[in-house]
Amino acid sequence: MKYGFGIDLGGTTVKIAYFDETGNMLEKWEIPTVTANGGEQILPDIAASIRAFIEAHQINETNILGLGIGVPGPVNAKGVVNKCINLGWGVFNIAEKLTALTGFPVKAGNDANVAALGEFWKGGGQGCDNMVFVTLGTGVGGGIVVEGNLLHGAHGSGAEIGHICVNPEETVACNCGNRGCVEQYCSATGIVRLAKLYLAANDTETGLRAVENLTCKDIFDAAKENDAAALAILDQVYRYMGLFLANVCSTVNPEVVVIGGGVSKAGDMLISGVEPYFQKHVFHAAGGAKFAMASLGNDAGAYGAFKLAVDAFGA
Repeated sequence: MKYGFGIDLGGTTVKIAYFDETGNMLEKWEIPTVTANGGEQILPDIAASIRAFIEAHQINETNILGLGIGVPGPVNAKGVVNKCINLGWGVFNIAEKLTALTGFPVKAGNDANVAALGEFWKGGGQGCDNMVFVTLGTGVGGGIVVEGNLLHGAHGSGAEIGHICVNPEETVACNCGNRGCVEQYCSATGIVRLAKLYLAANDTETGLRAVENLTCKDIFDAAKENDAAALAILDQVYRYMGLFLANVCSTVNPEVVVIGGGVSKAGDMLISGVEPYFQKHVFHAAGGAKFAMASLGNDAGAYGAFKLAVDAFGA
């Protein structure tokens, strides 16, 4: 039996997990992400942590097939990072550098894509060959798996689906600099933004006006109580999300759309709201895509990172 490590590199913490080659997570832990001095200490810290784990558990290094790592930025198929702003990194080959520090082969990918691979392998997309993974959190991200392979793209930015335009008439800029991105309407912050715009433009009686520091959860909770304003706000969200997912699915024709992130906690309410708009816009041959909830939570990145290593270095 071979073993290895999956690494999910975030802006505040690094999640590291030890797996057997079949994908059983045996142990996991976290270390802080030290971004000072251009993030120069991040990879040495990861290498030192893995080395300490190997020594503490007296692991035979010949049984380590390799490491996989997901990073918050574009990564091409050769392991070259094209700037990670949150980490202070420029352009360099992370796979080569981490291999030099650990002595093990390394495969790298974008963190959202890698989380998608985790859900594909051991989560909501398990058993499928074609999957779209969407994360609805502070932003909108995701990844796409086609015929069992993660879509990276020519420059490592494949599946930046949160920046698909769903409203070309939008006047407010997205964080990416463009206007009308789905992230502006279907992320947690985007939903709150839509709510504030609706409440300012309508005099509908609603309990939402009394809520200080309005959150996405407040809006879904109010909709469950048949609050008219909340229902109208979420209908806008569902329209944008249905159009967005229809465009993605008409392009890649997945078996399943797996939805994760904080907004996904709305569960069946979210899916039942989105599906009619999805079916309205999707190409008929792609309309059979099923919707499922992500199941790996914060471990998806580590699972997917290790799957990168298994695919690259496994038997």
